[in-house]
Amino acid sequence: MLTFPLAMASSGIIPGIFTCIFCGFVAGLGLFYLSRCASKVRPQRSASFYSVAQLAFPAASLFFDLAIAIKCFGVSISYLIIIKGLMPSATKAVFHAMNWGVVPPVLASGRFWVTLITGMLVPLCFLRKLDSLRHTSYVALFSVVYLLLVVIVCYFKPPPGSVPPGEIHLIKLEKDFISTFPVQVFAFTCAQNLFPIYNELHTNTQPRLNLVIGTAVGGATVIYEIIAIFGYLTFGSHVGANIIAMYPETTLFVAVGQVAIVVLVLFSYPLQVLPCRNSLDKVWDDADKVVHKVDRAIEGEEDGGIEPLPIQVHDAHDPSQMGLMKHILLTCIIIAGGFSIAFFVDDLQLVLSFVGSTGSTTISFILPGLLYFQLFRRDRDSTPLLKWGALALAIYGTFILIFCLSFNIYKVVSSS
Repeated sequence: MLTFPLAMASSGIIPGIFTCIFCGFVAGLGLFYLSRCASKVRPQRSASFYSVAQLAFPAASLFFDLAIAIKCFGVSISYLIIIKGLMPSATKAVFHAMNWGVVPPVLASGRFWVTLITGMLVPLCFLRKLDSLRHTSYVALFSVVYLLLVVIVCYFKPPPGSVPPGEIHLIKLEKDFISTFPVQVFAFTCAQNLFPIYNELHTNTQPRLNLVIGTAVGGATVIYEIIAIFGYLTFGSHVGANIIAMYPETTLFVAVGQVAIVVLVLFSYPLQVLPCRNSLDKVWDDADKVVHKVDRAIEGEEDGGIEPLPIQVHDAHDPSQMGLMKHILLTCIIIAGGFSIAFFVDDLQLVLSFVGSTGSTTISFILPGLLYFQLFRRDRDSTPLLKWGALALAIYGTFILIFCLSFNIYKVVSSS
């Protein structure tokens, strides 16, 4: 969200508006395909990437959930690192705006803030359903609204000491567009939570899901467009990668905006822990089945080579019904692992760029397209347009994966 003005600066206003809408449309299409795939899962309201993959590509279902778990875990770490980096500067901005003097050393430490906030997040991370996080999500949405106000107000009334605007172009494609376009692609990544929403909606009919998807993606598109346009018009070609950092920290209005970003990231963290835990649950179950099969094979050999009975793979279970001990253990592993990395590491940009270009692309475009095409290619209720559209989405995702991965490798090689 904060990088969209820079993306618009690298392409101009008209291409910037178009690419944002295009990325939102493609992401919404992927969510639609996933919602249709969820309807195939039995029993009802037990949909997950694992259960859908069991129907379409049984041999690869474990790897799908493992990829999702790694992706969500990586994003959750990035949230903690963002908090670690933002809180000292946000605290400094508040102290400066309120004339409270010098910031105490402990409050200027990123490690102090990431420890404190992780401790605050622990109770939220143990909640089993997305519905349980609705109240914190209201607060996060309020933070988004406040950021919108900051960008709009500062356009009409720039704070004293603001950077003077540079050139503004309607169309201007430059090489930086190559690095900012993936930001727009990944800005709409939310496929990891589509199945929990499908399972928890009181009325999860397709029209209802279409409304949820359209509202979410449409709302995000409008927010991104407003911030991109007003942010770019405020600073022009001088705009930076973080729009909120462009405003001087001399007013409480802007300082609270920095705190709002921290709040937004803070309450987004549990939204990554939940799908990560659910995916690890499936990986855990598959590992148990493998061990059980090995034990049965050994028992068969010990009994004189009698072939053991085949092990039945049951339908997916509701992740919210996960056993208490497993729920606690997986949650603790995710939190402790993420906190340990975030505490000692300040920059995960390179690692996360690879995780994003592979994991986000896979679950947002490639998997939705392939899963739908496989499950509905002989379904008479699915039109040829939807079927071939799903295949086109998978091909598009593959192209984005190759493009972004190659670009990341190029950056590593060129900087070494």
